[in-house]
Amino acid sequence: MSVEATSVGSSPDLNETERQLEEYLLDEADGVAYFKSRLIAKDLDLSSKSVGHNMRTLADASGVLCIEKWGYSGATTWMVQIQE
Repeated sequence: MSVEATSVGSSPDLNETERQLEEYLLDEADGVAYFKSRLIAKDLDLSSKSVGHNMRTLADASGVLCIEKWGYSGATTWMVQIQE
């Protein structure tokens, strides 16, 4: 039997990429922050498509982040707010 570690506030249903993304956003966001998919992808060595897919899932599953798709200028922008 193995026990999987999860970050504080993280849903146990998140996959590894979603957890990585959640940790990144928690580290980088200060209150309300805006992130472009392509810049997150560059920082985490992921594709923009993977970031977009996982951000949508994380928006529904995260208990600590409020994530909203914000814009499409050059790359998708996400508004991220840490919930208290």
